[in-house]
Amino acid sequence: MSVLVFTENWDGKFKKSSFELVSYASQVAAMMNTTTTVLSLGKVEKSELDKLGGFGASRIINGVGDNLTVFDSQAFCRVISDIAVKEGATVVILSNNNSGKALAPRIAVRLKAGIGAGVSKLPISISPFVVYKRAFSGNAFAHLTIRTDIKIITLAQNSFELIEKNAEAIIEDMAIQLDGSMVKTQVKEVQKQSGKILLTDADIVVSGGRGMKSPDNWGPLVELADLLGAATACSRPVSDEGWRGHEEHTGQTGKIIAPNLYIAIGISGATQHLAGVSSSKYIVAINNDKSAPIFEAAQFGIVGDAVKILPKLVDAVKEIKS
Repeated sequence: MSVLVFTENWDGKFKKSSFELVSYASQVAAMMNTTTTVLSLGKVEKSELDKLGGFGASRIINGVGDNLTVFDSQAFCRVISDIAVKEGATVVILSNNNSGKALAPRIAVRLKAGIGAGVSKLPISISPFVVYKRAFSGNAFAHLTIRTDIKIITLAQNSFELIEKNAEAIIEDMAIQLDGSMVKTQVKEVQKQSGKILLTDADIVVSGGRGMKSPDNWGPLVELADLLGAATACSRPVSDEGWRGHEEHTGQTGKIIAPNLYIAIGISGATQHLAGVSSSKYIVAINNDKSAPIFEAAQFGIVGDAVKILPKLVDAVKEIKS
């Protein structure tokens, strides 16, 4: 019996979300009085794998093979499921990102396991196994009981603090023979965004809505983001109008994010938008309508014209930084 956690890597490197997963898994394992086994697939250097041990991994399986260079949910599902059975894992933990959302249902079917998707806290109890998750676009929460022998958990991003430990993990290299016919995904072209902070990785996000009135008013918003080391985002109406690119659209039909700080400028806070940002630790709202729904979700708010307030906010940040 053990806890198995799958840590995705990007070009051989782990991000904060991977360390968050291992921290969470090690705490779950402690509650169950068992150990944490981390599974990494693809080529990753030992120095990078060693970092996982510092967050509570007892053992790391470094799975390498010719057909593991490109993420394919069907192929990866087979590998993760087989290793979970081999390891006797009763809990399998993945990130609640695009990859985790693609893998979890497939793994659950293969292992006849129940899923707790988008969990944001440690289990309330182990027997019965009860997890906490947000529901109804973050407007409510649910206590979900998983009664199957094997449990699948996807952890909401940025919902658990990193817990560093002075420990080393045992690294075991495992050659994985995977039938090439199983891999259906082909990468024909790679275009990498450079010079900008990725929206899904950002600790701070500065986002604008129709209250910005015009794409010509976006300069101060971008400047504020640069000063704060933040990513820029927007509401769906803004991307639909072509003021900003669709890659910046956050919300139910866009990117779902969970930064430490989300600054919503000129965004009313429709349910669809809040569904994508409600997991943010802190929300600051600027809107000229004091009854705007965004203020119900925000911890801090400013009532006023966003276009007039934003330059003053930029000046204030400059003064503090100087």
